[in-house]
Amino acid sequence: MKFLRALFFCSLALFAVTRAQVINFDQYFLDQTMRIDYFHIGDSSSEIVTIDHIYQYGTWAGSLKNLIDNFDNGAYYYKIYDSASDNLIYSIGFDSYFKEYQTSDEAAKGIKRTFHESAIIPFPKNKIKFVLEKRDKQNKLNEVFSTEIDPADLYIIKNSLRDKSVRVYRPHFSGNPHQKVDVVILGDGYTAKDQKKFEKDLKRYTDILINHKPFKKHKDKFNIYGVFKASIESGIDEPGANIYKNTTLSTTFYSLGSERYILTEDNKAMRNLASHVPYDAIYIMCNTPRYGGGGIYNFYSTFVSDNQFSPYVFLHEFGHSFGGLADEYYTSEVAYNDFYTAWLEPVEPNITRALDTKNIKWKEYLSPEIDVPTKWEKENFDKMDLIWQKERRELNKKIAELKRSRASQQEIDNLQNEYNKKDKLRSSEVDEYLKKSKYWNKVGVFEGAGYSSSGMYRSMMDCLMFSKGTKPFCKICEAHIVKVINHFSE
Repeated sequence: MKFLRALFFCSLALFAVTRAQVINFDQYFLDQTMRIDYFHIGDSSSEIVTIDHIYQYGTWAGSLKNLIDNFDNGAYYYKIYDSASDNLIYSIGFDSYFKEYQTSDEAAKGIKRTFHESAIIPFPKNKIKFVLEKRDKQNKLNEVFSTEIDPADLYIIKNSLRDKSVRVYRPHFSGNPHQKVDVVILGDGYTAKDQKKFEKDLKRYTDILINHKPFKKHKDKFNIYGVFKASIESGIDEPGANIYKNTTLSTTFYSLGSERYILTEDNKAMRNLASHVPYDAIYIMCNTPRYGGGGIYNFYSTFVSDNQFSPYVFLHEFGHSFGGLADEYYTSEVAYNDFYTAWLEPVEPNITRALDTKNIKWKEYLSPEIDVPTKWEKENFDKMDLIWQKERRELNKKIAELKRSRASQQEIDNLQNEYNKKDKLRSSEVDEYLKKSKYWNKVGVFEGAGYSSSGMYRSMMDCLMFSKGTKPFCKICEAHIVKVINHFSE
């Protein structure tokens, strides 16, 4: 009888928590967007946040139902509280460029830098408390900044973000933004003469997204927009080759020192351009054939338009920025130091420390009678891939040197073609090697993930988050992406 009473009260508590997550949108918000721009300043051990400007514009793109983010993902959370009642009325987890900078050598040396960021929330009817929380080394969220915002403040900038030179496209439109995942693809490095190319590229990558699992089954839950504003010059920055371009969004290779990592620090230009449509996710399509891209969870992602692996990069980076998925590879050089805290379970759904082998986060998907951890043919894979990674770095260095010295285009093209052939061959070799494993297509706990060769594990031998090429997301990544799609589209 005592057990039944306890079960009854636990059920009541669970029901209360569930009900508490259902926020009446119309009680707290207008169907418009508030953009809170702020500066994020600091180094590896310090951070300061200061408000820049606040904007009111457009319609709200997100769900009117799912206003509280329960994914428990991302290094940071925005939390919005109604000032009068102190009720939590909106939240979302995310990562940021600043957070990645904090793991760099420069930040470790105490060099402070300033990054511009934006919080996008539904426009409140009454005063709110805007809170920024960050995870500590135990993954617990702690407040790092808060301020009260009055929506009646005279200094909130209203309806001033429209640019008559901007062209908007809707290559895939399914309906009401509140019930769809709204993805905006921004062009960078496309001149006025490149507008037709932008249109063609936009259509190509729209088709790639909506015809790939799991998006294909849920394509009626997506709106995809394209936003074009002409750049002065074609292409994007390549600092390692001493090449700099005048572009709309100032995207650049060599972000945080990684030659293939593309980001922009001009958050304001990016947000202003994206504001021409309702959006849940921002994608920057860079007009260049060189391999590269980047994706930051609930922040933005980038990819290149014309590389042989561009479709892979497009989907892989969307996995980061939209799904909050971690990188599963571990042999490539990255721009981070100690990205994941040792002996602490990462929050991303597709990698694990396997600290409790009986309660792996994807245990319901494990193949029958599979060992945990799962011993795979890792040693030979590592030897082969590390050889290629060294050769890849050397080839990229030579290509950059040729560009810096303004060698003939023919000489640059010859070396670039050699690199492309070897890169494609290595990708095929990886596919063949992994498919020969007795664990192919099984769900287990495979060591090597999250930039770590040991002590970090992924769920399947291969995945779009692990290696380059035409391939699906693994079962764990796919299942999580579906949850995120439903969160935005309900």
